[in-house]
Amino acid sequence: MLIGRRREAEILASALQSDKSEFVAVFGRRRVGKTFLVQEAFGNRFSFVHTGVAKGGMKKQLAEFRYSVSRISRRKVPALSDWPSAFHALQEALEALPRGKKVVFIDEMPWMDTPRSGFVSALEHFWNGWANFRKDVLLVVCGSATSWIVDKVINDHGGLHNRVTRRIRVNPFTLAECEEMVRAENLRLDRRQILEGYMVMGGIPFYWDRIRKGETMAQAVDRLFVAKDAEFADEFDRLYASLFRKPEPYVAVVEALAERRGGKTREELLRDTGAEDNGAFSKVLKELEECGFVAKYRLPGRLTRESTYQLVDNYTLFHFKFLADSAARTKSSAPGYWQRTSESQTGRIWCGFAFERVCFAHVEQMKRALGISGVVADVYAWRHRAEGAGDRGAQVDLVIDRRDGVVNLCEMKYSKGPFAISADYAKRLVERAETFLASRRGDATVFLTLVTPAGVKDNEHAGTVQAQITLDDLFRDA
Repeated sequence: MLIGRRREAEILASALQSDKSEFVAVFGRRRVGKTFLVQEAFGNRFSFVHTGVAKGGMKKQLAEFRYSVSRISRRKVPALSDWPSAFHALQEALEALPRGKKVVFIDEMPWMDTPRSGFVSALEHFWNGWANFRKDVLLVVCGSATSWIVDKVINDHGGLHNRVTRRIRVNPFTLAECEEMVRAENLRLDRRQILEGYMVMGGIPFYWDRIRKGETMAQAVDRLFVAKDAEFADEFDRLYASLFRKPEPYVAVVEALAERRGGKTREELLRDTGAEDNGAFSKVLKELEECGFVAKYRLPGRLTRESTYQLVDNYTLFHFKFLADSAARTKSSAPGYWQRTSESQTGRIWCGFAFERVCFAHVEQMKRALGISGVVADVYAWRHRAEGAGDRGAQVDLVIDRRDGVVNLCEMKYSKGPFAISADYAKRLVERAETFLASRRGDATVFLTLVTPAGVKDNEHAGTVQAQITLDDLFRDA
């Protein structure tokens, strides 16, 4: 059963009905459900289907491709020595099929592009020299190495330039889609537990599909990620190694970003990782952003080099906080660790941090709750460094800087019940707004906005905020 993905499925259905050949690129991070989407959209009815081999060399890739071609040609295909001969064999096999749309699905294509293999140029020739001249070929390519798909296929400056006719980025589920999945699986989890799961797993369907009936979310997290024999005990290493051929510089960046909730600038990342300021480092940042692990924010009117990078992948944040080093792993392997920790002071502090990331992933839902869905806005985190004695500095979790002259300064507060604004907190909110206005270029009306699961408690300081957003608001479709 396909949960969500209605827009993505419609694009694939439209490509199937097209009266010309179509080249569709599907991309998104590992475990997000790309392959499942394509399989469900076409009912597993493919003229040709092949999956690249993880960590396989060129010889292994060609051997497996030969086997896939043999399946549809129903004859023994001669040994393939290079990619031009491999795609020529595929072309011959497809030409021998009966008339009708020929759906070609190549999954995990980035793995097939081994060093000095000439894979991309052979793919170019297959499309430009044969498929593009026909009206009956639907080529769907897919890969978890998002940056490879974007650079080598979608934004290619060579033979594949502007050849992709449709592109589909498969994003993690929203809270609403996770709830739809929970209901479809008949799991007895309320919205609070779904939120707690999202703070650990994000909206990655593969993780959510492993939750069992009859267990609480805390029990599921213990079993899947924390226990000594957890199914995803080594998920962090597998995740980054599957996306990046040399994962070390990527891991160094996300580790540095995990240290500060407000994010870091490029200069700060260079200092903290010890990396050289060159094109290779720029590539690391860009690829982490493309894969959805890192978000880049730039204050309006500021230079690009002043941009702030934030770690937004929920699982990665959870890993660094509770599982990253051997001491933490030994401690967390005790039975029921997460069930105890999630209710501790350490767990509550982490939940506050993780809740912010959930909100970052649901900005469109927040805008809808504020009644500004149609208003163009810049969205970013803001930080003011202390300048001199008496200046404590300030930061705002999320700013919605609207083109209608209004700025929503959004504070995220995770709490079990209605959040009570104290006199001290109300004062800090007002001071923060004043500091923001003083640093801003141009006038604006500031609306203090509180995002908290159960809403704001009605007391004498509740009027400090002009708007509030609740958990139910975050669960609404954008």
